[in-house]
Amino acid sequence: MKIDKISLKRMQFYGYHGLFEPEKKLGQRFFVDVDLYTSLKVAGESDNMEDSIDYGEVFHTIEKIVEGEPKNLIEAVAEEIAVALLATFVKLDACRIEVTKPDPPIRGHYDAVSVQIYRERRQ
Repeated sequence: MKIDKISLKRMQFYGYHGLFEPEKKLGQRFFVDVDLYTSLKVAGESDNMEDSIDYGEVFHTIEKIVEGEPKNLIEAVAEEIAVALLATFVKLDACRIEVTKPDPPIRGHYDAVSVQIYRERRQ
């Protein structure tokens, strides 16, 4: 794993993912955290965005997925995000994605439910 990384924390979106009809109809909040593993040495020396990964583009890529086509599982949302990021950003070597559903329809006391995945670019 690369030591250098760019992190985007607690991005907030509104989506329609879930197994139950009310989740798909009413929607709910989702939080996404990503770590993008890439060498930051050249960007740090050049101070040029072309040598890094544009965080704004990353945000909008994730936004389109989370606020787009409904999925049954947040596992599928996380996987789609990872695939899209690795396909879109050629400087990205690997990514860690965490999708959090703060208000799932589960009885009980807890802060949230989340899934976390790690995916690497295949050589």
